[in-house]
Amino acid sequence: MNILLTGSSGWLGMTLATRLQQLGHQVVGLDPKPGPFTQCVASIADARLVRELIFDHHIEAVIHGGALHKPNIQTHSYSDFVNVNITGTLNLLQSAVEKGSAVDRFIMTSTTSLMISQRIRGGLEAGAEQAQWIDETLQSLQPRNIYGVTKLSAEHLCRMFSEQHQLPLIILRTSRFFPEDDDMSHAIMQSEENTKVNELLFRRLAVEDAAESHVFALNQARKIGFDTFIVSAKTPFHPDDCQQLLHDAPSVVARYFPEYPGIYQKKGWTMFQSIDRVYDASRIERRLGFVCQTDFASALRKLAGE
Repeated sequence: MNILLTGSSGWLGMTLATRLQQLGHQVVGLDPKPGPFTQCVASIADARLVRELIFDHHIEAVIHGGALHKPNIQTHSYSDFVNVNITGTLNLLQSAVEKGSAVDRFIMTSTTSLMISQRIRGGLEAGAEQAQWIDETLQSLQPRNIYGVTKLSAEHLCRMFSEQHQLPLIILRTSRFFPEDDDMSHAIMQSEENTKVNELLFRRLAVEDAAESHVFALNQARKIGFDTFIVSAKTPFHPDDCQQLLHDAPSVVARYFPEYPGIYQKKGWTMFQSIDRVYDASRIERRLGFVCQTDFASALRKLAGE
């Protein structure tokens, strides 16, 4: 299959391009930064270029991972975010459904960040009584920054184009998988690895799993039609845990993993005292059969074997 991959020079893009090529697909990478899988160094905000790529390369599927992200808020204007995240998405969609286009499926990388309002992020300090259980039914989304606002707008464009043009389209709201930490609300100052393993309980996934979720979506988009999924490591928690998670997370984790305190003690690690949200990724498992291979349990087994 001929696939246009936007964001091909990024952390996810390079991981996904490698996987797609292993599966025998022809990948055309588009990114404003050079990279080993980027044939075209340009912006998705360039509508004419986007159209030329889709038609000249007989693109059959678009995987749209290109975007300005939360860390870019410090270096880019709001207009930049609108041009890339909204107008760029519109350019891809318009060319994908244009007469003569071979595109018959479209996968968009979105973010769980757009589901987090300032109130949810505030946790105890904002007067919350329990952690927020977050699945795809969460309503009245109120993104707290320009990144979330523009990604939500791009999602609305995707839904509209899918409905109006019968374009098979799947949106993947991925939780955090970047190697750097752009949110210090749960950070363990002594150890970045400690932070990331803790986050596998409720708001993180490995980049390899992020890439594989796109492969699953690509393979089943025509069968599904249109849908939106949270992609995150499988949480051990249940909604009934939410009150205690906010006030005493270590006790909840110990109920599910009695061995964890001993393993953490040997490494000098700590668990977050409070967890303010939990992403529930069970829907993508039910509908697409996708489950992240890396989770807290697997990370704990690896630590125990060290």
